[in-house]
Amino acid sequence: MTRILVQPESRHGAYDKRWGNLTRHFRGSDNMFQRAMPVSYRLSLALTGVLVLGVSVSSALAQDWVQPERSQANLDALARVQQKTYTFEEAGNTDQEYRVYIPTAYDGSAATPLVIALHGLGSGTMYMMEYNNLVELAERYGYIVATPMGYTERGWYGARGQGNDFNRRRQGPGPENLGALSEQDVLNVLAIIRDDYNVDDSRIYLIGQSMGGGGTWYLGSKYAEIWAALAPLAPAVYISPDILETATHLPVMVVMGDADTAVDVKVTRQWVAKMQELGMSHEYIEVPGGSHSSAGRENIGKVFAFLDTHRKP
Repeated sequence: MTRILVQPESRHGAYDKRWGNLTRHFRGSDNMFQRAMPVSYRLSLALTGVLVLGVSVSSALAQDWVQPERSQANLDALARVQQKTYTFEEAGNTDQEYRVYIPTAYDGSAATPLVIALHGLGSGTMYMMEYNNLVELAERYGYIVATPMGYTERGWYGARGQGNDFNRRRQGPGPENLGALSEQDVLNVLAIIRDDYNVDDSRIYLIGQSMGGGGTWYLGSKYAEIWAALAPLAPAVYISPDILETATHLPVMVVMGDADTAVDVKVTRQWVAKMQELGMSHEYIEVPGGSHSSAGRENIGKVFAFLDTHRKP
């Protein structure tokens, strides 16, 4: 198995209070943020800066996000999600959980696209598998999906530093190298999936919701040579967007609700502005009235359609 070890933090990748202060602090799990306004619309931000907007708002009042009734195809796909463990050497040879979805068409004969999906704060490896109809889409597109834990439910995938100060202040004790372990877990799961399955190395994608969106920005930029495209969803991020200077070749789709009460939409807009400045290929969907929970879920189909158009040269 070809493993990737956590790389030292770069100048741009270190935790930055100037950016952390712009992200509202979380008080619990990502499942708490369930405010949504039903909308039907798309907002695309082109490299030229031109906005195209069509909005149909069905209610003036925010409502809780409610998972639509799952289709039989979605339920069938969820039933095929596999829970697995591996021995996490860097964490004292402990058993570390992850999950994987393998499309029914997979037989190992053809190189297959892979999505690494990062969960939000306070949740676990099933969170992204149950993210609206994500696994149904994976089945339709013929994608493998893997969901690492990130060592714990609140490790931030290294995006808030390699240590544990951020966690100890708010969530209590943990290993001194919590951030590094969280980051390493993602890299380990990626290596395991590439070793166990016939993965198309030109089509490995990284997506994530909330804390996982911040992890997508961070790991996507830090290990930019791995990915074919990124999709941060309602990203909670505590680093400077200057880290994107290492990932200017990567296509990115960002999804954000302008009524998000957990993450300030202004922060996301500044990351989008940085992509424009760097001339990066990107698409930005900003949902009017969209909440922390609803915006990404309502647009996950567009995320898969976006990923499917991109591969590494």
